[in-house]
Amino acid sequence: MAVRTPDPDPEPDDDGIPGFGDPQPPAPSANPGWLTDVELEEARRRLPMLYVEAIPVRTDGSGVVTEIGILLRSTPLGEMTRTIVSGRVRFGETIRDALFRHVENDLGPMAFPLLPPQPLPFTVAEYFPIPGVSAYHDDRQHAVSLAFVVPVTGTCEPRQDALEVTWFSPEAAGSDAVAAEMEGGRGTLIRQALANLGLLR
Repeated sequence: MAVRTPDPDPEPDDDGIPGFGDPQPPAPSANPGWLTDVELEEARRRLPMLYVEAIPVRTDGSGVVTEIGILLRSTPLGEMTRTIVSGRVRFGETIRDALFRHVENDLGPMAFPLLPPQPLPFTVAEYFPIPGVSAYHDDRQHAVSLAFVVPVTGTCEPRQDALEVTWFSPEAAGSDAVAAEMEGGRGTLIRQALANLGLLR
């Protein structure tokens, strides 16, 4: 099964970038940090792409993680897979802004993520188009991803290509059954996050 780093279409009001069904790409001056499909394909053949990934969590009153949010999505082939919040960093965009943008794009504007002024990733994941080079695979490209645990306090209503967000206990999120449903090796990423939080049993 071909798996890839999610790269959902942006919102229609996102600096002039087209959304689903928009026939024409924006004019080059609409957002100089956005690449056309042709430019993106060329860049992917020559350069590693920078991504941010977020594992949404819910915490109790003392800050202990009680639930891990994992997205359910349908692939272009109609297969159901699980994944996490993920997307590219734009030219000129801070890591914090990219993280906030993708959490809002995937979980909705009422998710209310709690991001520190200077977020630090719990790990760096490298995705390769050739399986077996690392634990992570993306058939389109070599991607370097900064992975974060992001507490959310609001209501999550998935958008873009996500169908729903499922909240798992830490034990269930780290299980083999959930890992088998994750695309691109992200089950390993979930377990790394749990280990970083001291929740891996």
